[in-house]
Amino acid sequence: MYCHPKQTFFARLPKSILVGKMSRVAEKERKTKETQIKVKIDLDKKGSKISTTNNFMDHMLELLARHADILLEVEANGDLKHHLIEDIAIVLGNVLEESLVDKVGIERYGSYYIPMDETLGFCALDLSGRPYFVLDLGFKGDMIEDCATEDLIHFFESLALNGRINLHLRTEYGRNDHHKAEAAFKAFAHALKMAISITSDELLSTKGKLA
Repeated sequence: MYCHPKQTFFARLPKSILVGKMSRVAEKERKTKETQIKVKIDLDKKGSKISTTNNFMDHMLELLARHADILLEVEANGDLKHHLIEDIAIVLGNVLEESLVDKVGIERYGSYYIPMDETLGFCALDLSGRPYFVLDLGFKGDMIEDCATEDLIHFFESLALNGRINLHLRTEYGRNDHHKAEAAFKAFAHALKMAISITSDELLSTKGKLA
């Protein structure tokens, strides 16, 4: 497989050298009458600490952290599961956008296919600062374990809007809704990992700014 010399060179360097003194870390809390959300993200560390009171969402967020190769901490409580998952996505989008700072040096774009047994998921995204989303996850049922499938769709919608991401995410085919959700989260995570990678010291935009 061909790899651009620039990408090969920068891939060999530790993230600490690439980032220099810039800290790609963000943390935020959101409290309403319905939910209490706290999210921390560090794009240059690894690990996860997830507690959302929703077992399936815990699993998906742990997958996201592991496959995006980032540190993600989420603490969430609330009475209404729909609003809980939506608010997690809102805060996660906010901290992701903030952690990218001025976006200088990032690859910006990412795309990835993920096979999950009989299912194939695909994600393409642009950290452009201009939010848009096109989703086709192909869920057949109303629930996956303790999570409503419509809430998973709304999660990605809210994440794209609040993270100011141009997000295209779909399952190409599949039968099992759990596999579809997992393939979607993993595809998003790997596309994000690619997009946040620092591969230069320049902003990837002819306009001189993003958004």
